[in-house]
Amino acid sequence: RADHYQVPNSPDDQAAGIRDLDNERDAFAIATWVHTASANLLFTVSPFYHFNRADYVGGAGDFPLTPQDRRRSDYIGVHATAAYSRGRNQARAGVDLFGERQHEQIAIAFHDGSSPDLSAQQDAGGNVGAFFAEDQFRASNWLTLNAGVRLTRYSGLVTEYAADPRLGAAFTLPRLGWVLRGFYGHYYQAPPLSSASSSLSGFAANQGLGFLPLHGERDRQYEAGLGIPVRQWTFDFSAFQTSAHNFFDHDVLGNSNIFFPLTIDQARIRGLEAAVRSAQIAQLVQLHLAYSHQFAQARGAVTGGLSDFSALESRGWFYLDHDQRNTLSVGARSSLPLRAWISANVTYGSGFLDGDGPAHLGPHTSVDLALGKPFGENWSVTLNALNLANSRYLLDNSNTFGGTHWSYPRQVAVQVRYTFHY
Repeated sequence: RADHYQVPNSPDDQAAGIRDLDNERDAFAIATWVHTASANLLFTVSPFYHFNRADYVGGAGDFPLTPQDRRRSDYIGVHATAAYSRGRNQARAGVDLFGERQHEQIAIAFHDGSSPDLSAQQDAGGNVGAFFAEDQFRASNWLTLNAGVRLTRYSGLVTEYAADPRLGAAFTLPRLGWVLRGFYGHYYQAPPLSSASSSLSGFAANQGLGFLPLHGERDRQYEAGLGIPVRQWTFDFSAFQTSAHNFFDHDVLGNSNIFFPLTIDQARIRGLEAAVRSAQIAQLVQLHLAYSHQFAQARGAVTGGLSDFSALESRGWFYLDHDQRNTLSVGARSSLPLRAWISANVTYGSGFLDGDGPAHLGPHTSVDLALGKPFGENWSVTLNALNLANSRYLLDNSNTFGGTHWSYPRQVAVQVRYTFHY
């Protein structure tokens, strides 16, 4: 995969002749070996390699500074599982192992003479090893229990350990067929391989900043839900809350697309969600709807990363830049003659945080369309058009953390798929 981005400008930046580019390359090699040891036991082993390169190229005419960021990352690892099913139990255990090597070079040219030009590079490596085990136990026709644990070791610029338990239950109400469910779980997210060389640390110190070690994010999630089937229609309602320590965010360099990761002491994301999926109407069309109402907040000091933001300690709970109260998606899929199909989706958002808030940006709407058709037994072609009306709207202008983001313009993609016999 190859991507070439022209980084969006504000009107003033555009008039000033700023022309920044972001070029990215990705390559994957993945293999999967599956072995059925018995009627109850299945082994799966999937080794992989991932290459990623991202080059941010600042324009020569940028003012007051021209940023450059060149990064290469190589990942190699394996995902292996053993699945066992017998009677009322469906158990699964396995390991996730991968290592990363990263080389990054950052340069900043100060055209206004405010600081000497800066060039810094970093070579870093890290690895993650995790073991997980889980079991789904069908205690009766109306009660299903789930339990599991994930043990993780991360070693990079820091070394950390995590033990994450997860518990869940689903209860089917007799006669009604309604399903009540609940879940509680812990999650650990390893930190990125990002540090600061001596030259970059010195520059940060002159600006009143510092670089604290990045530690992994640790989350606790609660969720309760209710599923209601009505004549082949399904209605689903849920409430959730995620509490995080060392919540990952990022700080932007100027108005570029270069970000320094940072962590905030605490974060909480709370929400209510509803979804509806219809039966086939007149054997032609199926409808779906999804609605979400949520809050995303944080508080406390910055606990890691290239930043200071000491003022955050006295602000109490504040809204994060991706806080959007209401999101609605409505769509339909219909069958056409000659085995073709068409689907359309309308997405509405009430608007993300405006600057430092608490006000929010205006609402936005986009329309997506997809058309597909199989040819014979092996070939199929799909045409996807995202943001069909080419709506342009501001997603984020919070320079405190996120930088400025605009919506993607219209995108059209064609996919050709061939299925081999095996």
